[in-house]
Amino acid sequence: MLYRELGRTGWKVSEISFGAWAVGGAWGEVDDRESLAALHRAIDLGVNFIDTADVYGDGHSERLIAQLRKERSEEIIVATKAGRRLDPHVADSYNAPNLTAFIERSLKNLNTDCLDLVQLHCPPTDVYYHPEVFGALDDLVHAGKIRYYGVSVEKVEEALKAIEYPNVQTVQIIFNMFRHRPASLFLREAQTRRVGVLARVPLASGLLTGKMRRDTTFAADDHRTFNRQGESFDQGETFSGVDYETGLQAVEELKALLPEGVSMTQFALRWILMFDGVTCAIPGGKRPSQVEENVAAADMPPLSESQMLKVREIYGRYIRTQVHHRW
Repeated sequence: MLYRELGRTGWKVSEISFGAWAVGGAWGEVDDRESLAALHRAIDLGVNFIDTADVYGDGHSERLIAQLRKERSEEIIVATKAGRRLDPHVADSYNAPNLTAFIERSLKNLNTDCLDLVQLHCPPTDVYYHPEVFGALDDLVHAGKIRYYGVSVEKVEEALKAIEYPNVQTVQIIFNMFRHRPASLFLREAQTRRVGVLARVPLASGLLTGKMRRDTTFAADDHRTFNRQGESFDQGETFSGVDYETGLQAVEELKALLPEGVSMTQFALRWILMFDGVTCAIPGGKRPSQVEENVAAADMPPLSESQMLKVREIYGRYIRTQVHHRW
């Protein structure tokens, strides 16, 4: 495993880290014993950074991570998120009392006195134009409740606005072979300001694993069933906003680029790591075997210039018109 500096935090985190949405819920059936085995396997393989949120399984994901930390001696950096518990989810509710309540709940779930990293959880765009929200986060840092804070965003424009605030340490953004826009400007700006970048949804909700087919079905409680048109949250969270059939066609062409012995999953993750502005990718894993496949991407040699150009060309033909102008 290789490690990259996480912005100005002083931490070095594993290039392939662990996204803990799936072990909390909204991805179909999950088994806690298997989830913990997957988390343990990640640590065995050198992963030292886990991303979760207070709404993943209504805190279940956070509590599993607390159990993991209790059972391991290694330093494990945990990022959580706050804000999506608001109902209605509106900008005015991102205030000091609500954020403090969310932080206190996560402190309890994670069984700690201070949260490593807290990220605003895809708030409405208007929140980024309210300095008092970031002032409230500064106060929580000064109170010793959180060490650092950042944001998780839907849009590049939100990311660019967020990093204008001097104490935003990280930005979590969807970046994968189906979502190229962050590479145009944002990654360069983040590097200039020494802001860590977490590439989320790195496998486009599984589309970029190459394991899905037209007849693949998903459980009723899986967001890939109930959020394809953005019925429950932003459409871009599910398959990166790409039409399922179109995504399958693009993946078939991408498969032709795979080096011998490399899976589509590993190729997709290695593509993300080709960008210096990215700190780490945070694929999920409900089983140890998935974690092993994900982590192996960190050991791959760099992709060739011709492979990178071909990925860009496939994106241009199949994907760009669906997503580039929206997120």
